[in-house]
Amino acid sequence: MTEITVYDDRLADQVAGEGFAVAVVTATKPDFYKQAPVVTAARRQGLPCFVLHTGQHHDDLLGHGLAEYGIADSVAVDLGIRGGLSEKTAQLTSRIASFADHLDEHYPETTVLPIVHGDTLAAGIVPQAWAFATNQFVAHNEAGLRGMSPSVANHTDPETFIDDQWNGEWSLNRTEPFPEQYDTFVGSAASVYHFAPTELNREHLVREGYPEAVDGTPRIPVVGNSVVDAIEMKVDEDLEESVFDVYPALEERDDWIRVDIHRRANLLPDRFRAIVKCVIRLVEAGYNVNLVELTATKRALENYGLRDRILDLDEEHDNFLFTGLWKKHAHVYEFLRSGQCFAELTDSGSMQEELNHIDEAVCLTARYNTDRPETVFDAGTNLLVPPTTGEAMFDLVEYVHGTESVRDRLRTGESIYGANVGETIVEFLDDRRDDAPFEWAHERLGFDGDEQGFEYL
Repeated sequence: MTEITVYDDRLADQVAGEGFAVAVVTATKPDFYKQAPVVTAARRQGLPCFVLHTGQHHDDLLGHGLAEYGIADSVAVDLGIRGGLSEKTAQLTSRIASFADHLDEHYPETTVLPIVHGDTLAAGIVPQAWAFATNQFVAHNEAGLRGMSPSVANHTDPETFIDDQWNGEWSLNRTEPFPEQYDTFVGSAASVYHFAPTELNREHLVREGYPEAVDGTPRIPVVGNSVVDAIEMKVDEDLEESVFDVYPALEERDDWIRVDIHRRANLLPDRFRAIVKCVIRLVEAGYNVNLVELTATKRALENYGLRDRILDLDEEHDNFLFTGLWKKHAHVYEFLRSGQCFAELTDSGSMQEELNHIDEAVCLTARYNTDRPETVFDAGTNLLVPPTTGEAMFDLVEYVHGTESVRDRLRTGESIYGANVGETIVEFLDDRRDDAPFEWAHERLGFDGDEQGFEYL
């Protein structure tokens, strides 16, 4: 069994002799590029900071983001987490406790504040594990993600459905994605600071009872989304190899529809078959389609006996490109900004945020609800394409492609996720080095122990 690896030199460099340090938690691919701006800003501003990596994405492909975003040498502990959801949950709980004991033994003078991210398993389990082990809370980057869905029944008429999404009523619908909605919801409960990407996220948290401020100190600052920093980090990067060197077909044609599907709900038989039928229909209608095969996608294609059909499609049609996961995230940004890509048909949460910041390609989200609804009804840079049937999905994608007013709105909508988000988060934490990451009820109410008649045993 893989066990904890502590890089004592890296840990000591940031923690020894310090009264306060931040442990930036990374687990999966999105964490690498969304948490990297926090690490980079902490280095620049002199805030003691190290990376606590759960080890979930660890191989050369999935784990490449640590190196790509320059934070591999900041990893001071690797928890070595492996297995299914239950195994990972148990390992996270016990290994966080072991690492907390290590800190208490070697650096008892230092308050370490973990900062988790988004809606990964680590965002759900690490706050609880840390609270149970230390009686202290964590900070949460990208807090308050709550699923919402448009209150419409008509998915068959594209024009009406699009208008309802952009101008109609929406309601909370936290059923999906699972387990991500569960992770982000329970992670909030053991967080002392909630860094909300937008005002909508802050409103969700306030409605759930989290205090906006305590003793004048904000607890739910609206800071934007650090994905914008990650994108800007790669804008001027001098790539040794272009994405068009890796996949020359992408340069030979334009108006590509890049498809990436991996959420558990979309791997249900009816939904997944609808998505595959939509891809086949698009290719046979002459659209240029790149289907990206993630691990979950491959399993579903094999389970439902559809992978041979996709391989045949790749063999028969020059306008279809079937690829594995793109190793470099910079290649994704390069392609999306190149003018060669019309749309990303995705079920990724992060991609909805990224395409709000990137104007050249549009975002079409293959879900019934979304935890980034602000990209639809506030920014107008995203549309839901529910996987009801392959034909209904095809009709909606075709309508968007052929309707200039819709394409223009998707490409020119407001960018809503701010700028320099990593710096904003670090400045906030730097100003609160001396604040305790937990308070009892009497402390939150302003009672201060013995002066108010409390007797401590």
